Amino acid sequence: MDRRTFLAGLGAGTAATVFSARSYARILGANDRLRVAVIGLNGRGVAHLHGFAATPNTEVTHLVDVDSAVLEKSAGELAQGQPRPQLERDYRRLLETRAIDVFSIATPDHSHAKIALDGMAAGKHVYLEKPCGIAPNEGEALVAGQKRHDRVLQMGNQQRSSRETQELVALVRAGELGELYAADTWYANNRTSIGRGSEIAPPPNLDWELWQGPRPRRPYRSNLVHYNWHWFWHWGTGEICNNALHEIDIARWLMDVQFPEQVSAKGARRFHRGDDWEMYDTLRLDLSFAGGRRISWDGHSCNGVERYGRGRGVLVYGTKGSALVDRNGFEIFDLAGKSVRKATAKEASGTTDTVGEGALDLLHIGNFADVIRGKAKALASPISEGHISTLLCHLGNMAYRTGADLSCDPANGRPRSEAALAYWTADYQPGWDIKS
Repeated sequence: MDRRTFLAGLGAGTAATVFSARSYARILGANDRLRVAVIGLNGRGVAHLHGFAATPNTEVTHLVDVDSAVLEKSAGELAQGQPRPQLERDYRRLLETRAIDVFSIATPDHSHAKIALDGMAAGKHVYLEKPCGIAPNEGEALVAGQKRHDRVLQMGNQQRSSRETQELVALVRAGELGELYAADTWYANNRTSIGRGSEIAPPPNLDWELWQGPRPRRPYRSNLVHYNWHWFWHWGTGEICNNALHEIDIARWLMDVQFPEQVSAKGARRFHRGDDWEMYDTLRLDLSFAGGRRISWDGHSCNGVERYGRGRGVLVYGTKGSALVDRNGFEIFDLAGKSVRKATAKEASGTTDTVGEGALDLLHIGNFADVIRGKAKALASPISEGHISTLLCHLGNMAYRTGADLSCDPANGRPRSEAALAYWTADYQPGWDIKS
């Protein structure tokens, strides 16, 4: 059974199908079976868990989470039809074991790079949820670390594995849209207030010390874990790295651009003012590249109005036509605005929910597994590409936080502003340093 046939019969996110697929995988033989530790089991970790469990000849052997309640719940989801995975709270205890081939990482942003680097140094291949780090220095460290340790490292911007998006890229390269000169991207949601939290003792099921990982220590807050850390500068990277990264990555891929010359980010906290959310919830990001090309992103975290019937997407403009693309397909228009070509994915993927699970996870994980086994030559999203797309989003945060437009070195993306460069490198808890 090839992956196309396998996916055609898969109902995304249904446990019965996952277990059936998992049982099928057992008859393929153990000579190239991948043994996976899934690290971080909330949110996108659910998609990682189901994705690897449904990948033929791959076994989830270890589950890792700093919350014991989450560990038990996740183990229960995989209890049918396969051995119960080993449960662990500290990923560092798994670094020396040879019984693990892959680290699949879906922890909060601030610990992505450290776990990935430690895993590669210990000989593990790594599937890393986006963003690849909390600051640009971590992306640089991952690019260097992947070369140094010669491990397979795939970033989880899974739309790069969409067959429809890949088809559109091929059409663009063949000249279907002429010269691409601009892209509009967007994200819309209706997030509610996170309220006013207080400093209290962490719950007994949560290892707060381990949760903080590489970041300098701070008191536990009642409204921080498991999701609201996204909106605190000490822990998260904002809606830009949380969601804009996906569409900016696809726009950049279609337009074949890398580092920008100019960056502008204008935004504010428009909704639920007075709660603990530290960042913008509404923001316009503009990225200018050589040749007058541009990519923009409109982010509305708390206003869910859709564009073109989509909560998120990309509209690219060319001299011969335009194309509208999202995770579930694309549509091409001529210069008069008439639809001339359309492709729709057979299996849908989530768009604006916090898990975002679907067929793209299986395709992206499948590509990762095939490269490890030598069955595919190229990753859909190597860290060299993932770092650039993540950096564009970090630059947006830098422009917002400094309150100024940025001029950047188009060779490496570094801003020329000293104030912005202060955010290039994160601070670390002693003993958790990240070095390139």
